[in-house]
Amino acid sequence: MATKHEQILDYIGSLAVGTKISVRSVAKHQHVSEGTAYRAIKEAETTGLVSTIERVGTIRIEQKPMSNIDSLTFRALLKLIDAKVLGGSAGLAKRLDKFVIGAMTPDEMLRYITKNSLVIVGNREDAQRLALQNGAAVLITGGFMTSDNVIRLANQMDLSVLQTSYDTFTVATMINRALSDQAIKQDILTIAAIYTPLSDGVQTGLADQTVADFTRLRAGRNDFALPIITPTGRLIGMVTRKQVAGKKGTTLLERVMAKDPLTVRPYLGVTAVGHTMQGRSISVLPVVDDSWQLLGIVTRSSVYSALAELGTNSQGTTIADQVAAQMALVTPAPAEGPAFTLTTTPMMMNKLGTLSFGVMSEVVNYSITYYLNQKGRRNVLIDQLSLHAFRPVQLESTVHINVAPLEVNSHEGTFDVSLLTDGLLVAKALVTCQLLERTTR
Repeated sequence: MATKHEQILDYIGSLAVGTKISVRSVAKHQHVSEGTAYRAIKEAETTGLVSTIERVGTIRIEQKPMSNIDSLTFRALLKLIDAKVLGGSAGLAKRLDKFVIGAMTPDEMLRYITKNSLVIVGNREDAQRLALQNGAAVLITGGFMTSDNVIRLANQMDLSVLQTSYDTFTVATMINRALSDQAIKQDILTIAAIYTPLSDGVQTGLADQTVADFTRLRAGRNDFALPIITPTGRLIGMVTRKQVAGKKGTTLLERVMAKDPLTVRPYLGVTAVGHTMQGRSISVLPVVDDSWQLLGIVTRSSVYSALAELGTNSQGTTIADQVAAQMALVTPAPAEGPAFTLTTTPMMMNKLGTLSFGVMSEVVNYSITYYLNQKGRRNVLIDQLSLHAFRPVQLESTVHINVAPLEVNSHEGTFDVSLLTDGLLVAKALVTCQLLERTTR
């Protein structure tokens, strides 16, 4: 029987895309405490079921874990900004690539309008017509209406004309946030992109099969693991070489299988799964949906291969990206290890005007990761970071970061990191990390 937590996640997943949710409403509907509802909503946000948008709240979003590219459609935008359709409802399924604010002359606007774009404008009918004639949808802000001629044109072109009571600045901020979040999520490699689906020949077994059947299917492969499923495809166990060792060939797999095995969902990040597989010495994991229907398997080798091939196509929009852009390597490096400099910027400050503790942590993370990357260790996961700040770091200060490796072996690394300004120690960190694999340079 599903736990309360799982029941809440199932409930959230059943809601229509665009539905607003809150801790109070979920707690009331599911008859649970607000604390239980809050924890479930946070997990739903992590797995891509919901998203929290400034000035809007938490909404159910479209989740397509099997797709490498997810798009923001005009229908999703409609829910996002509390808009209504004035015309061109047939165009709601089209994707939104970019938006243009119609605060210029028609001739100037024409240079920026493209197909699948959105022109945000007030009660300027000339700009509305221009957008539709060039393949763009229209969002009318401030609660203004438009003419019947514009609506007819929208219906003819299958291009949406939307109306919202929000002002132009507010809706532009909302849409930009949604597009930015989408770009960041696309950079995160998930299991959906690398696992082997059942349709690609993944072998499965039934509970009433025998150890002899397992041996036949294994065909000499030491890393072989056999998912055990019901006739309807639901995962109920896993059998590995360890489970069948010393057992008679006639023994039923039901008697030797590991019940309720560790599983992964398609939307989980590859790095987190790799960490789990290495930590537990697991070679194969079954991939299931939220109903435990078997979708396929993911192997440790495929996880590490995917991590090794990760590119550097970052959109530059996360805090980590912005910190990395400000880091400069000191050459030649000191004898004890690599060194970096960082010039603090306003976005790195806390409300007291000093360097944020979180930014300090990211500086330490970047320094160690860079060092290990240069040593051919491409996939680094920080396990523990003990950071002690001694003095405040002011805006536009130059911070010197010194990295001293204490111990690095095939699976782990320990480092001492010092942060200094004007020759004075401002912070010190002791860091341990996991090295998920080793690549050749």
